[in-house]
Amino acid sequence: MCGIVGYIGNKNACKILLEGLSRLEYRGYDSAGIALREKEKFNIIKAKGKLENLIKKIGNIDEIKSNCGIGHTRWATHGKPSENNAHPHNSQDGNIVVVHNGIIENYLEIKTNLIKKGYKFYSQTDTEVIAKLLDYYLKESNNDILEAINKFMLRVTGSYALAIMIKSRKSEIYVAKKDSPLIIGVNKDETFIASDVPAILKHTRNVYYLENNEMAKIIAGKVIFYNSYKTQIQKELCHISMSLSSAEKNGYEHFMLKEIHEQPLSVKSTINSYLKENKIQFACLNESKIKGYDNILILGCGSAYHVGVCLKYVFEKLCQIPVQVDYASEFRYRESILSKNTLVIVISQSGETADSLAGIKLAKLKNVDTLGIINVVGSSIAREVDYVLYTYAGPEISVATTKAYSAQLVLGYMLAIKFATVRKKINEEQYQTLIKQIKELPYQIEQILKDEKNIQHLSSQFINTKDIFLIGRNIDYAIVLEGSLKMKEVSYIHTEAYPAGELKHGTISLIEKDTLVIGSLTQENVIDKTFSNMLETKSRGAKLLAITSNEIDCNICDYTIKIPKTNDLFATSLAIIPLQIMSYYLSVLKGNDVDKPRNLAKSVTVE
Repeated sequence: MCGIVGYIGNKNACKILLEGLSRLEYRGYDSAGIALREKEKFNIIKAKGKLENLIKKIGNIDEIKSNCGIGHTRWATHGKPSENNAHPHNSQDGNIVVVHNGIIENYLEIKTNLIKKGYKFYSQTDTEVIAKLLDYYLKESNNDILEAINKFMLRVTGSYALAIMIKSRKSEIYVAKKDSPLIIGVNKDETFIASDVPAILKHTRNVYYLENNEMAKIIAGKVIFYNSYKTQIQKELCHISMSLSSAEKNGYEHFMLKEIHEQPLSVKSTINSYLKENKIQFACLNESKIKGYDNILILGCGSAYHVGVCLKYVFEKLCQIPVQVDYASEFRYRESILSKNTLVIVISQSGETADSLAGIKLAKLKNVDTLGIINVVGSSIAREVDYVLYTYAGPEISVATTKAYSAQLVLGYMLAIKFATVRKKINEEQYQTLIKQIKELPYQIEQILKDEKNIQHLSSQFINTKDIFLIGRNIDYAIVLEGSLKMKEVSYIHTEAYPAGELKHGTISLIEKDTLVIGSLTQENVIDKTFSNMLETKSRGAKLLAITSNEIDCNICDYTIKIPKTNDLFATSLAIIPLQIMSYYLSVLKGNDVDKPRNLAKSVTVE
């Protein structure tokens, strides 16, 4: 992984590929490369590090005469970041050039067999194995490229999105997919390939989504699709409504800051999409089904998992239904027991998260209903689940999620309220009160954002902090889980989130003079207990920061951030905002690359 672009048409392919790769930088990468068809040869240019290194190496782009090529930004999985390991990769005689997202799990076995057949390898990547294996099958199949790709798909295990060029096929690019996203855009006499929409949004909004085990032949302005039996198939052309400006910074220094400030709109848009005449309406959900579920399992990774932790408390409080939350990566590798009346909810911003997608497929094998809370229309998870509810956060470019997380939260609240109403756990008056409180959230988030300068100043005091502990109970624990992750992701400060009551069971031994302890104090029934836990750390030399909507003794806490008051069940939507802002400014003050933190990718499409 991480980003694929391709182009064939009548324009400067180099310029279009580099532009597309720049729009995929948010996905995270450590090297980049392109392969251009120039008359009878391929011109392959690769560079370690940022895209600017590749651009410098290319030189005068306008002098390059090519209207067909493929490009890639790589995030190292097999082999260290280097020019040699960067994509594209080629066959031994240079006849085949490949870029690849995903992981070939049995590449070592295939590589060993190919070495025995006389093939030599120059990199440590699994992708070079693809180029060599395709070369072997192409020769075995008398230059039938579809047959070669089909044999490749049957031979390998793992995930892949492939773009392939062959010297003898001058006006064609071939693609294939399994468990890694790939889209194809068309515009008159041009065709575009990308792993994500922003890469081609400037040129076209008409796209095809490639499904698992499908292949396609790409020519200028046209795509021919094939299934795994090499039979030609028809696919529906989809229109992308996303605006180009939504994938640009619009005056903000970083996407993360822009997206923090877009949260009121993201939350409001998501609310308005499902709230009609003060009634929550989910067209895809059958009320008789809702009544029949006896438990819920929520799956997610990273921030999406933290949304699930919060929603566990919300669902159990409002709906009186048991909820289990599991890391998707753990669920797929344990012996899970699901009753036939279980609803499995998967949460994912991209809709392409590999572990979450695998978890949903496993759940479906157990014949239970599946529902996705997804931000990307037409994504793999959205197409896999039985029911899908879309968040309306718009494209999220920064690797560290903010607005997608907030949109997922509010949609989860609304789903819980709907369940509680249908299952008659709340009356009409309670229903309307909850709706009113939900509708106030975007404006309350705006209030907190107005305090950004004060939070920025506060953050500057912690720039040299080595360790931060965040504690909370109940939903406050869900809040600090996400706050801790945000700080880790972008500031690189070591942080830990703990249930406040667990401090005495070992963790408090790590508290020393001037350790920063952040307490989330939003849940009325446990504020006093959490506050007492904070005081225990202060007696051991800790500095205290409280995030609260309640009156507490500010003389005891060293710092306090006040947030508006809302229903305890919805407090995560407000308390997380100061922690996001702190994370951002800590990163900026430390000189980090905020939108592209080290070692991280936006969409994790491999295990």
